[in-house]
Amino acid sequence: MAADCEAWLNANPVEAGDLSDSFLSGEEDNGGAVPSSKNINAANNEINGNWLVSSSSMHEARLKAKAKRRLRKNSSRDSGRGDSLSDGGDPSKGSGAGSTSPKSKLLDRKSRLGKGRGLPKKGGGGGKGVWGRSGEVYEPEQVDTKDPNYDEAQENCVYETVVPPLEERDFGKTITPIVQEYFEHGDTNEVAELLGELNLGPMRSGVPTLAVALALEAKASHRELTSRLLADLCGPVLTCGDVESAFDKLLSELPDLMLDTPGAPQLVGQFIARAVKDQILSKSYIEGYKGKVDCEHARAALDRAAVLLRMSTGGLRIDNLWGSGGGQRAVTELVKEMNLLLKEYILSGDGKEAERCLRELEVPHFHHEFVYEALVMVLESKGEKTFKMVLQLLKRLWVSTVITVDQMRRGYERVYMDIAEINIDVPRAYFILELFVDKSFSAGVIDKNLRDICPCRGRKRFVSEGDGGCLKLESF
Repeated sequence: MAADCEAWLNANPVEAGDLSDSFLSGEEDNGGAVPSSKNINAANNEINGNWLVSSSSMHEARLKAKAKRRLRKNSSRDSGRGDSLSDGGDPSKGSGAGSTSPKSKLLDRKSRLGKGRGLPKKGGGGGKGVWGRSGEVYEPEQVDTKDPNYDEAQENCVYETVVPPLEERDFGKTITPIVQEYFEHGDTNEVAELLGELNLGPMRSGVPTLAVALALEAKASHRELTSRLLADLCGPVLTCGDVESAFDKLLSELPDLMLDTPGAPQLVGQFIARAVKDQILSKSYIEGYKGKVDCEHARAALDRAAVLLRMSTGGLRIDNLWGSGGGQRAVTELVKEMNLLLKEYILSGDGKEAERCLRELEVPHFHHEFVYEALVMVLESKGEKTFKMVLQLLKRLWVSTVITVDQMRRGYERVYMDIAEINIDVPRAYFILELFVDKSFSAGVIDKNLRDICPCRGRKRFVSEGDGGCLKLESF
């Protein structure tokens, strides 16, 4: 029997760590007392006195098993597994004996019971502020009819965002910034989106009224933008009935509008003609007022609209009634307008009218072209009339700050650059330019630096270097 036990132990060696699961570990869990030599002798007797393990080795194995259980219970999950027994059986030398911070324990989602395979709890879907595992799709929640808070009437409810109707006292504060911002960017789609988010209700007809009232006090380019806005809003936001109601209100308020804009009747008439041309007002709108208008201002507006519509049949383009001011115009069109302005000024001599026309072009960034065309006209002209009148006009525009320092300088510099080509058609161009630049400096139109860089034509040499200092009589 002893020989059989020795052969079995040689074939299956027992490690010290495996003794923790033996029948002796249960005694330690119950009482923790170390077995006496009497018990060991009793065990030896049970196997016929042939037990091969000595009492000292058994005691050492039990101490190792007890230390292993204590480390497994008290150490954190981050402190390694089984390393505490690697340094000669001393648990204090193992790498897993070191303590970790409490914060790291709180953030760790692994089980704190010291059991299991060390995997995160709930498959990684647990913890504070966690909605579940990544990629997890939740099924529709089933309604519990036995819930005391269950309401059968709410089962088929449809929730929608309700926008309260816009009140009359807030209408002007809300719509005015939208229209004024539209005058800056000119995007009708953005205005339509902003108005679509509002619950205008019966106040939709007030949008054209307010837009036209603001355009009356603005520039011609803003009136053109307003006409485009009304045409684009009719359909998505407004109806033809809303536009008619708006113009009815404008005609009734003309006496008040004339306090700020004396020419309001003519301007409103032009708006009506443009609306009829854009097909947002019916052609019978003007005829419906015949014999029913008592206000003379409203009658003047309707007469203006009727005249423009009759002229449109003769070739007048009402779609370009306000013009296209500012940067919306083509460069070639602006150049033609400036040339026409200069020619009219030379014929009439009215500097005030020329200044007004230049302002109405609304292209302050393009005034250097006006200066360039004026100087070229002086170089190509014959006589002193054009010379003096252009100098007076430039001085007037300089004093009134219609043309800035930068635009004036750029206009002169452009002529300096092109004088060589101009001289081909105008042989005396250099001489006239020098004279005009000196007069401009004397009048205060340009500064000394701009005068000094004026190009001058090279003089002919009267004495040649190879002629021994003899004068060339043919040069005189």
